[in-house]
Amino acid sequence: MEEGARPKGEPAAFGFPAPVRAGATRLGWIGIGVMGGAMARHLLGAGYAVTVFARTPAKAAGLVAAGATLATSPASVAAASDVVFTMVGNSGDVRDVVLDPAAGVLAGLRRRGGAARAAGCHAVDAPVSGGDVGARDGTLAIFAGGDDEGVVAWLAPLLACLGRPTYMGPPGSGQSSKIANQLAVAGAVVGLGESVAFAAAAGLDAPLFLDAISKGAAGSRVMDIFGDRVLRREFMSGGSVKYIVKDLGMALEVGDGREEEGAVVLPGAALFRQMFSAMVANGDGDMCLQGLITVVERLNGIRK
Repeated sequence: MEEGARPKGEPAAFGFPAPVRAGATRLGWIGIGVMGGAMARHLLGAGYAVTVFARTPAKAAGLVAAGATLATSPASVAAASDVVFTMVGNSGDVRDVVLDPAAGVLAGLRRRGGAARAAGCHAVDAPVSGGDVGARDGTLAIFAGGDDEGVVAWLAPLLACLGRPTYMGPPGSGQSSKIANQLAVAGAVVGLGESVAFAAAAGLDAPLFLDAISKGAAGSRVMDIFGDRVLRREFMSGGSVKYIVKDLGMALEVGDGREEEGAVVLPGAALFRQMFSAMVANGDGDMCLQGLITVVERLNGIRK
């Protein structure tokens, strides 16, 4: 290492002039749904000044009451912030709030990563996993991708308020990690739904059954989050199933064979996507993942 050089991943290595500090670093937050609202609250609770934007301003009332400032556009959020988080539903929404030529965070610029650097900024793609429970408890898994690991290290005090960040690699690595994560989640949710439906059809006590298998190899974080909701038929708690349909579709686009490099055959993902898509087709697209058991029940003529 050359004299005076900073080690890879050190927070100051990418040249930002000041460390992140509550009371000094100004934060912006765009997207305050089930996940985003809870995450923004953690940052407010840690003493940071947070400016928020919501397409439906009334939804920000709780955050404003907790000390947040409500902005009228993503551009207004950026003008008041040193760090801007977006927590929106899909890549199109990200493009709208970041790149909209009139009101976006980086108005008039064309590509997130390169555009941010051209504007003297840095961009990190950092999807999360852990659902509404992880957002509420501040225990999310955070998959961070970006040009410079030092940026992620600099953001560590903020990300630690939300969960456990891991630097996954260059731009796009966070998104790829999230897609791979969703493959594992989808399979576990399908297994949970089918196992509970089978247990009930076999005359087993479903709560007793789930408690018993949770102590063995079948136990999982998915079971911890969604198992009790399945038993209580609480299908509206959490994010819409439409999002995992989208994520699985993205995985299948990578694996469709049109690009030799990185092409992966994912038969399980195709099946899982069909099952979750069946929820949407049945009019249950606003349900959360645990509602997948309703598809299994319909296939078997079970009505509850």
